[in-house]
Amino acid sequence: MHIAIDNTSGAPIYDQIYTQIKGKIISGELPEHTMLPSIRGLARDLRIRFITTKRAYDELEKEGFLYTVPGKGTFVAAKNVELVREETLKKIEDHLEQIQRLAASCGLSRETLLEMVQLCLEEADL
Repeated sequence: MHIAIDNTSGAPIYDQIYTQIKGKIISGELPEHTMLPSIRGLARDLRIRFITTKRAYDELEKEGFLYTVPGKGTFVAAKNVELVREETLKKIEDHLEQIQRLAASCGLSRETLLEMVQLCLEEADL
């Protein structure tokens, strides 16, 4: 499993790990019951403290994306991917509503806003 840490992003390292693993689970790249690297093993590979990877794994387990079998390891949990997708879409809609309010508050035109979104998508290669 490949995890890329960007030290210049400003996002906490545990959050980068959390986001990337969650994305791989939602996309199906990490299927149900796939064994993940050990917390210490991943920390060693990424050259970070193990407590950082533990925090990411704990968050994913708390949200139902992972489960741990003592003495065996950590695995991808069976999850209703459609439900997770819907939750994500709801978050996107909430952000878009906030963007719309901010744009209106400063008199940003529809064309300028769409231009900004298009540029952002191009930069993200979406």
